[in-house]
Amino acid sequence: MQTHSHVISVLNQGLVLDVALGELGFTAYVVVSEPDISRVADLVPQEHYDRHGDLHVTAIEAADEAHEQIIELAFHMNQGDAAVFLCRDEPAYMAALHELGQQIPSVSHN
Repeated sequence: MQTHSHVISVLNQGLVLDVALGELGFTAYVVVSEPDISRVADLVPQEHYDRHGDLHVTAIEAADEAHEQIIELAFHMNQGDAAVFLCRDEPAYMAALHELGQQIPSVSHN
């Protein structure tokens, strides 16, 4: 399934993306964060709750879980919904961004 996205805004430790995952279009809030549901209120402004359909939240514990977590969450979403991805660390965050269609440049360590 082809995925494309563009950055809507920059958050503290993350990004808000407009995502097209196959036929599904949704807003993704992707941040580096412990899997704490109380963080969602800090990430998604009240006016965004009114604009979106349902709001879905998932934690991505490790980089190798990103694909499965995103596909599983998308399965339960409808057009116009929003998703919050709480990524435990930087590798999980980068993997989630990649799975959501962002072109992540490789970093060379010399």
